[in-house]
Amino acid sequence: MTTTPLSPVDLLAAALYIGPDGDVRAAERRMTSSDSGVWQIATFHVETDADVHADHWEMHPEAEEAVCCLTGGVRVYFRPVRPDSVEDMVQLRAGTAVIVPRGRWHRLELDGPGNLMSITLRHGTRLEKRTEAR
Repeated sequence: MTTTPLSPVDLLAAALYIGPDGDVRAAERRMTSSDSGVWQIATFHVETDADVHADHWEMHPEAEEAVCCLTGGVRVYFRPVRPDSVEDMVQLRAGTAVIVPRGRWHRLELDGPGNLMSITLRHGTRLEKRTEAR
C-alpha cells in the first residue's frame, strides 16, 4: 500500500492533480496542456491583468472549468459565439465562482489584487492572442 506523505502543500506554489483512479498529487502548476484525464486544482495570487493573461482567450476542449474568486474581484469575459454579438461577462466577488462551459473561449480581467482558483482538465488547453477585431 502506497501512502501519501502527511505534510502541508503550498497551494500558491503548486497545484493539486486528481487522476481518474482517484490519486491526488501535488506538483508544479502547469497552465498549458497536461496529462489526459488528470484534473488540476490551481490557486493563484494575482496583482495585475498580466497575471491572468487578460490579453489572451483561453479554451479547455475536454471539460468545463470552475473559475473561483477567493479574495478580491474578477470579471470573466466570454468570446461572442456569433460575429455580430458582444462579449458576455460574469462579475465575481470573493467567495463566488462561475462554470465556464467546455470549449468556450474566455478571458479574465481583475478588479484588483486577489486570490483565484481554477479547477479543470487542462489537456488540450489552447491560448489565443486577443484582438479587438473579434
